[in-house]
Amino acid sequence: MNLAKDEYIIVEVIPTRLKDGDIVELTALRIKDLKLIDRFNYRLNKDKIDIKEFLEMCSYDDDSFEYCDDTKSIIDAFKEWCKDTTIITIDDTYTNNYLNDLTNKKELVFPYLELENDSEVIQNMINKYKLEESNYLVDLVYEAIIRHF
Repeated sequence: MNLAKDEYIIVEVIPTRLKDGDIVELTALRIKDLKLIDRFNYRLNKDKIDIKEFLEMCSYDDDSFEYCDDTKSIIDAFKEWCKDTTIITIDDTYTNNYLNDLTNKKELVFPYLELENDSEVIQNMINKYKLEESNYLVDLVYEAIIRHF
């Protein structure tokens, strides 16, 4: 995979639990030749989220998201959107749990950025590439990829 030339999708899944909870938000960017081609922004309807912290965490950019009644609807929409494109993940544990029904090739982004995947990886990425804070990890990763190449 050549992140500077190939087409791929950077994905972030925000779940209520690491294994079998609901997806509160799924955000993804379709990249080709280091250019943003398309964006996928889906959230669970707020009346379906009963954890106050998740409501607060997802209280930005309400009008830029599509809303669904359940996780299955979000995954189905994502599956249709991403087709067979390689998925670049920010997390290689719970993200794969939620996307395990997708047959797409999945790879972790951090080896491409020459970063150790540990508890400080996001802050290390921000520091290494001198990134500005963002509500979207996919945007930070995309910016890091651009600066890396």
